[in-house]
Amino acid sequence: VQLQASGGGLVQAAGSLRLSCAASGRSFSPTVLGWFRQSPGKEREFVATISWNGDSTQYADSVKGRFTISRDNTKKTVNLQMNSLKPEDTAVYYCAARAGLSLSTNAYGYNYWGQGTLVTVSS
Repeated sequence: VQLQASGGGLVQAAGSLRLSCAASGRSFSPTVLGWFRQSPGKEREFVATISWNGDSTQYADSVKGRFTISRDNTKKTVNLQMNSLKPEDTAVYYCAARAGLSLSTNAYGYNYWGQGTLVTVSS
C-alpha cells in the first residue's frame, strides 16, 4: 500500500483544516487506517484510527471532540477533519495503514506510512 497525504498548511488558532490521504496498491483491503503526528523533539503520537468498514474509531484524548476521521473505500481515501485547532496541534501529520481488522493506537502496529504533511497553527 502506498499512501500520499495532503491538505496541511498554516491556519490560525480556532480555525479548521482537512487532511486527506490517498492510498494505492492492490493490498488495500482489509486495512485499518490511522493518523499520527510528530512535533520537533517529540516522538510520533497517535491521533486517530478507523476500522475497515468505518464503524469503529478511536481518538487521542487531546483531539477528541475536535477531530473527525473518515474513510471512503471506493476512493481509497482517509480524511481527518480538524476543527478548533490549537497551537499545540502544530506537527507533521502522517497517515498510516495496517493490514487486518484490529484497531491500533501504536505506531509500531502500522506497516505503511505516507510522507507527512505539515500543519502549523498560529496563536
